[in-house]
Amino acid sequence: MDRRRFLRLASLALPALTVGKLYAAPTGSPRLLIVFLRGGYDCLNVLVPYSSADYYEARPNIAIAKPPDSLQLDADWALNPALAATIAPLWNARQIAFVPFAGTDDLSRSHFETQDSIELGQSVDHPDLRSGFLARLAKVVNGGKSIAFTDSLPVSFRGAENIPNISLKAVSKPAFDDRQAGVLAAMYAHHPLHAQVQEGLELRQQVSQAMAEEMQQANRDAVTAKGFELEAQRIGRLLRSEYALGFVDVGGWDTHVNELQTLATNLDSVGRGLQSLARELGPVWNDTTVVVVSEFGRTFRENGNRGTDHGHGSVYWVAGGAVAGGRIVGRQQAIARASLFQDRDLPVLNDYRALLGGIFKRLWSLSDSQVEQVFPSAAPADLQLV
Repeated sequence: MDRRRFLRLASLALPALTVGKLYAAPTGSPRLLIVFLRGGYDCLNVLVPYSSADYYEARPNIAIAKPPDSLQLDADWALNPALAATIAPLWNARQIAFVPFAGTDDLSRSHFETQDSIELGQSVDHPDLRSGFLARLAKVVNGGKSIAFTDSLPVSFRGAENIPNISLKAVSKPAFDDRQAGVLAAMYAHHPLHAQVQEGLELRQQVSQAMAEEMQQANRDAVTAKGFELEAQRIGRLLRSEYALGFVDVGGWDTHVNELQTLATNLDSVGRGLQSLARELGPVWNDTTVVVVSEFGRTFRENGNRGTDHGHGSVYWVAGGAVAGGRIVGRQQAIARASLFQDRDLPVLNDYRALLGGIFKRLWSLSDSQVEQVFPSAAPADLQLV
């Protein structure tokens, strides 16, 4: 087991550590969390183009009925009612903005290819498969401590050194029993990494016990016991106390069949998760920027199964205590059949690399040449979001 692999293994139990057991990050330092909705979420049933007659004609069974005035964000867009209790308050507090017509120039409409393309953050013509954009960002911002809340290291952190990835699925399962810990300790008894291995084993056992106790407490409150919201609490603790860059992915967005119920349930989870994250971060929420992305949107028209198929343009979310929110920003055009890309999808008018590059530039006061290192050949677009 090399050092990098060991550090990932030892980090699996970190989320339940209390703040006092972690190194404190400098007050006021920027934090960034990328939330990747894997599966290509139906952005038009989240940011609803309620002023478009073509939207309702193309989706006779799954269009979101004209929302009430309280959910109408401007003359054209409204929020899905599933977000009324969670995201609408952020909007009213001007702590979230939306960027429609966002995405990549990848036209494969393949989940895997487009996800990889976004996480690599390079030209689709000549990608370096060994280098992800968050790994490059970590180097540019002078090694900002990074963490991935995923089962394995995501493509976006590919090429970086010693980035821990933490699976948050089996949180109550003990890390090792005494026999397994003894075997591992014996294996490294005369190895140069003996001290680090021993420390890591002890850390995992301590954290496993703390995580089990936390789960018992959380079961008293059914809301925080649910998937993404519970993950968001742990993510918040680590961003608040130690890490500057984070990545988490949320699955279940490939809604080919009976979309409405699945989408509403997923949106409720994500909304509560963001609420939980902000609550856990406390004052550090003002230093945190959360960007919600997905590999693509869905088709403008519903399919024969009351769902939607793989599309192109999407809607990105940008949230945080210091975000200049309460706005729908970026290039836009009318939502109409005549303006569809290839007569089926939303076009991409706001390149995701330019969008993220502009955010990174402002967060860390980066030069254009530094942004170029993160997103080669993509000039940053300053939408004044942070």
